[in-house]
Formats: sequence, C-alpha cells, structure tokens
Amino acid sequence: MEEKIFWGCILGVTIYMLIPFVITRIIRFGVFSEARTPDAMALTFDDGPHPKYTPQLLDLLKKHDAKATFFVLGSMAERYPDLIQRMHEEGHQVGIHNYTHKTNWLLFPWSVRTDHLYRTADIVEKIIGVRPDYYRPPWGIINFFDFGLRKKFHIILWSVMVSDWRSKDMRDARRMRDLLLKKCKGGSVVLLHDSGETLGAVPEAPKYMLIALDDVLAKLKSQGMKFVRVDELMEMDRQERAAKESLGKRIMVKTFLWYDNLVHKIIGTKYIDPADPFLKFRVRRYQGKHPIHLDDGETIKRGDPIIELHLNNEELHRLGVSARSTTQLSVQLIRSMQGLMPKLKEMLEKDPDLQRIRGLYGISIIHRGAKRFGYSVIDLPSGLFTALTRIYLKFLLFVVHPQGRERLTTKSELLEPKIIAISRAEVLRRY
Repeated sequence: MEEKIFWGCILGVTIYMLIPFVITRIIRFGVFSEARTPDAMALTFDDGPHPKYTPQLLDLLKKHDAKATFFVLGSMAERYPDLIQRMHEEGHQVGIHNYTHKTNWLLFPWSVRTDHLYRTADIVEKIIGVRPDYYRPPWGIINFFDFGLRKKFHIILWSVMVSDWRSKDMRDARRMRDLLLKKCKGGSVVLLHDSGETLGAVPEAPKYMLIALDDVLAKLKSQGMKFVRVDELMEMDRQERAAKESLGKRIMVKTFLWYDNLVHKIIGTKYIDPADPFLKFRVRRYQGKHPIHLDDGETIKRGDPIIELHLNNEELHRLGVSARSTTQLSVQLIRSMQGLMPKLKEMLEKDPDLQRIRGLYGISIIHRGAKRFGYSVIDLPSGLFTALTRIYLKFLLFVVHPQGRERLTTKSELLEPKIIAISRAEVLRRY
C-alpha cells in the first residue's frame, strides 16, 4: 500500500510539474522566449514596480530611447499605481507576474487563475485602462493545468538570463555587463529584475543591474540594436518567418490556398468551431467500395451517412510557419484536436441533422497520434485513388510543413495516407 502511494505521488508530481517543465523549457511549446529578428530585442523586468529602482529604470530607458516589458506583481501594482501608469504612458508594455511571487507548482490551478492572474489583470486594467494578456509565471514555472491559460494569455519566458538578482557589488555589475554583451543578440528576450524584495534576491541587486544596463544599452544601441516591447518583438518574429519563405513557394502557397478555399466553398464544408478554425466538416454518404471496420467493432458501409473531416490547410500552413520544429507542429495539432473532439460530441448530440450519422471519416498523411483520440487508423486499399491521394497529400505536406521539401525525404516511408475514422458511439462514449 505504501509503495502504491509512493508511486502515485511520483506520477502526480511528474504530470503536474515535470511534464510542463519539459514541454515549456525544453521543447519550448506554448511559450515565447526568442525571436528570429536580427536587429531588435526585448528587455523584460520582473517583480516590480519598486518605489526606488523602477523610477530609475524608467529614466534610464528614456535616456536610451528604449522600450521594455514589465511583468509586475499585482500586490506591488496596488501599492504603486503611479509607476504602472508611468510605464504605460511612456510606451512600455505591462504584463503579469502573479499577485505575489509564488510558484505555480505550489498553487492550485484555480488559485493561479483567480487569486493571481485575473486579480492582477483587474488591478492593472483599473490603472491604465488596458487589460494585460502577457504573462510570465514566477521562475518561469507552470503546472499542468496552466496550459489552458494560453487561450487568454501569451506565456513569455526568456532566452538570456544573467542572475542579476544575486548582484552585490561592482564586480557583479561588471560581470553582468560582460555577460549581457556576450549573450544578447537580435531576437533575444532578456530577463532582468527591477526589485530585489522576492525570495532569494539581494535587496540592492537592482542598483547594480542599472549600472550594467546603462553600459549595455549604450553599446548595443551604437551597433544598431533596437529595444522593443515583447508584443512588438513577437510581431516582428511573425513577419520575419513569413518573409523567409521563398518567393516561388509563397506564390505556390497562395495559389494553392486560394484553390483550396474555392473547393471548400463548392463542397460546402463548415467549421466545427469558428473560434478554432483547425478542422472543417461536411455531411455526406460514405462512397468507398470497401467497408471500414473500426477498432470498437462498428462498421461503416457504403451509403452510410458520415461526417467527412477536413484539416483547414490555411490554418495548417500558419501553424507550420510559426512552428520551430516537427515536434512543435505535432504538439500544436494534438492540442487542437483535444479541444475540438468535445465540440464534435456536442454537435452529434444536439444537431437534429446529425442523429443518423454512423461515424467520422477522413484521409490524411498526418495521422500519428490519432489513435489516442479513439480513431481507427486504416490502410487505404491499393489502386489509382490511393496513388493520386498520396501525390496530393505529399504536395500538401510540402506546402504546410516547416521543413518543406526536406521532410519529404526524411523517413518517407512514414508519409503514407491512411483512413482515420471513429464511430458515433465511440465519440459519445469517450468524450
């Protein structure tokens, strides 16, 4: 019994703490920490505002014509609303860093939302009239349930950290200056602190951070570096990624997506959820010559009414451009499916036109992970249709995939179109 409790605790800790750490800090999924912009970077400051150091920092930023992002504690914003107002008036971005500096690992999911994020957002909005939606969790740590925050907040981490909160003297200031000059580059998101009043920080540390930062701003600015807000850097990053596509591919992509949208208008597909345009559908009768035998024992036969699923290729291309890797793209697709399956169930239950539907059906080259959602993954019968489908879907993958042509030659044996299907009964049972 004690052993089961022990392993249960280990499993709980792994799910609640360690898995989110790996996903956000190693895979970098669901967070923003660095851009591909060559001549701009973002300075970010946590734990403030502080009555002594934040005004000095704002003066320094004004001196160098630099913009920054402040991830403020709600408790400090309440005490020093004039500093929050000054940040906003001087063109800086105000984000959230919880109400107090407590790690999300030690908070209940509902406490993170109500006692920290929403409470702090309310405080900031009351001061500046703008509701903040950029969030940096204390120590950059989130729990498993915090992934849901991405619907309302951009989660921001960093790419450059120099342990400025430990600074005690001028030697540390020089060390910090040298590290910043060495590490900072275009696209960097720099983590600094304008308060030394949180756990583990040296109270006077911001004094030495300001000394180092003065030199760094002067040096980097002389080299042509611009200092922008996080939201501005993210937009620059998006534009930079889009611009890197070759002109030929951009023309091909635009033409293909125009044609694809035209086809979908003709055949009458609809969004499952207009707020999440990842998946489209239409109702039709199954026309395949061979019945589809599903893993749950159900069978879809020729003439059966089905929901035919279509990935939104425009959304796939957008995800492909923004994804840094195949892994990140796969994770994004899985998360979209997780959100849409309950909505599919709701449609099947409530829409009177869908009461006779036998199941959901689609053909895709992107089928890894489908079984985890209850879908059966079935080989297409050999023939001309399968050959043409293979050619079309490989072309589609070339268009939407972040690695384009390279992906078509890497493990090409895995790029085989499959039928993915799930019965109505399985959707209702599982979701």
